[in-house]
Amino acid sequence: MRARIQAKKLAFAIFAWTVAMAAFVFFRYAQTPELPQWAIGSADLATLSIYMGIIFGSLHWMSNLIADFSAINRLPYIFSVIFKGLFLLLGATTLAYITQYLNMWAIENHMTTLRQMLTAHILYSPAFQALIVYLVVVRVGLAFIEQMALLVGPRVLFNIGLGKYHKPRYEQRLFLYLDMVASTTHAESLGDYRFSRLIQDSFSLLADTVTNNEAEIYRYMGDAVLIHWPLKDGIKQDRCFNIYHDFSQQLSWQRLYFEEQYGFVPKFKAAAHCGQVVAAVVGVQKQEISFFSDVLNTLARLQDQCNPLGQRMLISGSLKSRLDFADTRYNLNSLGPIKLKGKQHSIEVFGVTPKAPS
Repeated sequence: MRARIQAKKLAFAIFAWTVAMAAFVFFRYAQTPELPQWAIGSADLATLSIYMGIIFGSLHWMSNLIADFSAINRLPYIFSVIFKGLFLLLGATTLAYITQYLNMWAIENHMTTLRQMLTAHILYSPAFQALIVYLVVVRVGLAFIEQMALLVGPRVLFNIGLGKYHKPRYEQRLFLYLDMVASTTHAESLGDYRFSRLIQDSFSLLADTVTNNEAEIYRYMGDAVLIHWPLKDGIKQDRCFNIYHDFSQQLSWQRLYFEEQYGFVPKFKAAAHCGQVVAAVVGVQKQEISFFSDVLNTLARLQDQCNPLGQRMLISGSLKSRLDFADTRYNLNSLGPIKLKGKQHSIEVFGVTPKAPS
């Protein structure tokens, strides 16, 4: 799953840089009546754009990969952008140097000639300097888009850009609500600062699990988080169950760290429910896609039943009826009809537990 996600990121980086390089080549040579000496036809310009797009896209992806899996990820974002930009420029310059070196291998005193070409004909040429400025602008622009995607979610950013939810529309959605157990007690014992660090450390372990199950985070609410899918995607491959149990496993694997820092390992309870909602963009200065429906109210009331029923995860009967149990790794235990607070009618409730390994 992680390899597929990285492959998608690589494909996006190559596509974005190919488009950027195509624009640069077009505007660079569109005003000239003749093609450059190295180009036989206009197809060579397209080949150059694709070649540069693949190179810069790959360097872009590599810089993101290094930053994400190193200590750079913990630095302020501006340092991450600077690192990625320098990595891209260094890689591009190194590639140009190697290419010229190989092309001039047969020339006598090729190293001296190569240095002269790099300084006089390449580094100091207006075209190369314009390319450097363009690379910086594109890299910063893509970094901004990537950061916006992290802040609001890639699908949300894409849909807001397309104006998909500027008019309210009905959708079928599946929601998962995760909430920390005994959060009030933890907040009182740790204090505001250490409790906020606990929330940061806990939810940082949730990121890969959400991505691996193709979900999106709708909203953080203090010590709780609301996750969602389009209904047809959320019911596939136990995704709505996997997130909770994989997250719990991640917390358990970090037991030594949490016990050393906070004196305990945080635990979470969960509830899942689905149904029809109305999705719409709200706000002017800080826009977001919000969901309006009794589904969310029912979900919150359902999650409140975890402690009284002695369950770590609950789902509604409406969600259970839509699930495919052919290859499920979980057991569903009927807890009967439960009347939720503020509701006129009872709903079927099921507890979720992982199956014992065979």
